[in-house]
Amino acid sequence: MDIQELRNQPHLSVSAINDYLDCSLSYKFGRIDGIAPEYTATTLLFGSAIHKTLEEYHLAKMNKHTRTLEQLLRHFESQWMEIIQNTPDAQFKNGDNFDSLLEKGKILLTVYFQEYPKDNFKILGTEIPFSFQLPDVPIPIIGVMDLVEEDEGGNIIIVDHKTASRAYSKDDIDKCLQMTVYHMAAKRNGFEDREILLRLDCLIKTKTPKFEQYYTVRSEEDEQRAVKKIQQIWKSIEKEVFIPNDTSWKCSYCAFKNCCNEWFQG
Repeated sequence: MDIQELRNQPHLSVSAINDYLDCSLSYKFGRIDGIAPEYTATTLLFGSAIHKTLEEYHLAKMNKHTRTLEQLLRHFESQWMEIIQNTPDAQFKNGDNFDSLLEKGKILLTVYFQEYPKDNFKILGTEIPFSFQLPDVPIPIIGVMDLVEEDEGGNIIIVDHKTASRAYSKDDIDKCLQMTVYHMAAKRNGFEDREILLRLDCLIKTKTPKFEQYYTVRSEEDEQRAVKKIQQIWKSIEKEVFIPNDTSWKCSYCAFKNCCNEWFQG
């Protein structure tokens, strides 16, 4: 199945799990009640345009084609324009606008093009969908791996592309649930007999933009902790435990603020 078919069926994803952990009431509004968000944050749209651009870049490389910096930037501009045109509820914040984010994206991708390591890794695929089951969770865990590579030693490398406002700490990387789920997905989808490495490729939107790569691995204990957490989240969803997290810094940016206010008043 492709990812859209997987999303059309009952499922859990890392983004859904993180939504529940961030604010389970917001999770309910969007993923249980099906309420449309009040707006779409352009930070999400910006990240999507970057992702689509890097997908095309690595897909070309996999097919033995090269891309110039000019082609890379032109593809981003096309993606950014299309995404904004197709998102009428897009909301810019922090003084950003279409042109400022277009320029920011081009600067970040220029850094990526110039600093991405010239390795001999074999690209096995881009935007690879996955689905697997966990005990006591009746619906599948699904997602998409941005990039899968094989290094000279035959190790599998699962790569996730990120745009972030700051560099990641070792704790951020080692505790990243998304990478743990990718590790479990790789083991359950054909790579159980291979050494699996995980890598975050991050474009960092600091005053001087940076590109950084972070490698990490996962142990059996890491997997067990993730499975236990996901099982407990599913139990809570089944029992309709939805609690607002109105002390989070994310609360002021929530796209369900009116729904939340009505819930408190209700």
